[in-house]
Amino acid sequence: MTDRKLKSTPTAASRDFMAPEPLRSLQLAGLQDTVTRLCADVALFRDRFRKISFAPGDLKTLDDLAALPLMGKNELLDNYPYGLLAVPLTDLVRLHVSGETAGQPLITGYTRRDLELRSEVMERCFRCTGVGPGDIILDVSGYSLFPGGFEDSSAAEAVGAAVISAPAGDVARQLMLLKDLGATGICATPGYFNFLLEQAGETGLELRDLPLRLGIFGAEPWTEEMRRRIEAASGIKAYDIYGRSEIIGSGIGIECGNQCGMHVFEDRFYPEIIDPGTGRALPDGEPGELVLTTLARPALPLLRYRTGDVTRIIAAPCACGRTLRRIERISSRTDDRFIIRGVNIFPAQIEAALLAVDGTLPHYNIVLYSENGRDEIEVDVEITEAVFSDRIRTLEALQHRLSGELEQALGLRVKLKLVAPHTIQRGEGKTRRVFDHRRK
Repeated sequence: MTDRKLKSTPTAASRDFMAPEPLRSLQLAGLQDTVTRLCADVALFRDRFRKISFAPGDLKTLDDLAALPLMGKNELLDNYPYGLLAVPLTDLVRLHVSGETAGQPLITGYTRRDLELRSEVMERCFRCTGVGPGDIILDVSGYSLFPGGFEDSSAAEAVGAAVISAPAGDVARQLMLLKDLGATGICATPGYFNFLLEQAGETGLELRDLPLRLGIFGAEPWTEEMRRRIEAASGIKAYDIYGRSEIIGSGIGIECGNQCGMHVFEDRFYPEIIDPGTGRALPDGEPGELVLTTLARPALPLLRYRTGDVTRIIAAPCACGRTLRRIERISSRTDDRFIIRGVNIFPAQIEAALLAVDGTLPHYNIVLYSENGRDEIEVDVEITEAVFSDRIRTLEALQHRLSGELEQALGLRVKLKLVAPHTIQRGEGKTRRVFDHRRK
């Protein structure tokens, strides 16, 4: 089956404010089209549907979706590189490769219509944050196998803003561009922006004195405590954006100015929440694993894809007027949990506990190791220069308080190490926090 033109009515802007019934009708039409195309063009789904005696015509309501099989990253890896494509290779105009998977990467194909879809949702994202004509956006993602730089550029241009594609990893040049070109916004991972903040401080550059007013941050989990640190240190408004490279890249959802959950563009990506253990669909408001179905993805339509991201759907109206449901900040991933002495621990719990205490910096490592036949955990956290240079009594008091916060958050006592500023390695891209040295 060849590429199809995206349905263009109603307009993208109006879909953000659609009444529930027209939105559900649009979702059902998109879902039925996706199921029909999967059955016709992708052998994996055709076989799965045959095994459960399902035909595309059986899907008559949105509730019928819950009866269809779930899929996950393994299906993408097992069908590497092109086994899940629903279009001929001749229809592809771009390929992106995920660098986050150890070993075999994830390959995502795009037709021209897929790129139109990505541009559309990214434009809607930028409009949610108030980016428009007159804004200058510094993008530090760069143009690489990771699609972030392409997405940010097309979105900025679509809303009438100018975009600066900064050289990846060249911090001095990025800070120079922020200052000299009067950038009003920045796109980065939250971890990398913290690194820029730190480097700016060392050069005497005060970001608060620049025109910079907002940041769009994604590609890695970050806590509300991290947001408060970023906003207090830089004077900007920090927005959370959500994406999955397997689905479309960035642009699945973003916060509006109220910063109370990310609006999901559910006319293009249908969200569900399931119990990660049983796969049972959960109602709005209950936390669980986010599952997404693409409703307008020609090249790589995905049905009930398990993202591994833990969140909940917020169905209550938003003060911005958008009727799109929201998802809560991603609190963790189903695969980033680790168990120490029978206790389930997520990195986000540790970050929240550390950043709740003054005197710490937003740079930390979580080290897992085995000792005397038992799994242990060590948390190394950088502290400010002022505290590090203070009296031993001050360091001991900070250590005692942080240990208490961690024990209260995790339910067990962990080894805590306070380290000097700049001790923990920085880098571009996603920030690595967990180092597992336990015996397998």
